[in-house]
Amino acid sequence: MIDKRVSSLSAAVAGIRDGSTVLIGGFGASGIPVELIDAVIAQGAKDLTIVTNNAGAGRTDVAKFLASGHVRKIVCSFPRSAGSVVFEELYAAGQIELELVPQGTLSERMRAAGAGIGGFFTPTAAGTKLADGKETRTIDGRQHVFEKPLKGDVALIKAETADRWGNLTFRLAARNFAPTMAMAADLTIVQTRRFVDLGAIAPEQVVTPGIFVDRIVEVPHPVEPGQTS
Repeated sequence: MIDKRVSSLSAAVAGIRDGSTVLIGGFGASGIPVELIDAVIAQGAKDLTIVTNNAGAGRTDVAKFLASGHVRKIVCSFPRSAGSVVFEELYAAGQIELELVPQGTLSERMRAAGAGIGGFFTPTAAGTKLADGKETRTIDGRQHVFEKPLKGDVALIKAETADRWGNLTFRLAARNFAPTMAMAADLTIVQTRRFVDLGAIAPEQVVTPGIFVDRIVEVPHPVEPGQTS
């Protein structure tokens, strides 16, 4: 019997290794898996590369992860959004690496990893410092930059509902990068607000099929981003 439910947050994040690349869902304050982030901090894996949209705000959530000392590098689109004090402190001190990736390119690189595509050409960032060291090609008279797939060892995502097979739905903008990240990671870990019975999610309403999900833990009352967990 397929059952991907686990009983605790610690069980959900067990076995994450030092040096892993961790994809973290979220867009601004929407869809951030706060409890899973805290669980990874407690689990203790270090020297991590995290891939997410922005570098967090204040000193909670993603920013708390950076401040924990477990993150070596961040790959993101908006490292200096409002309130990104932790990233700015660490970067100024040379304590964290940054790979800046335009938002659409970030999403497409992960989608390419999930789809098994070897990379793609895009005009985004052509002629800028972000294209340094990358293959370029002129297509239809316009310069394009070759971007490689962005694969994760682990994905941490937040869902609204899940069944025991791992079929997921999301709430509004909390969906963001989560479906793509689930496809692009070797191990996809999900926190869901509630479990439902098999068949309760109509097939056409399934956003992420269970084939892309490995572990699910129920968090019925998740901490809102920006709050202390």
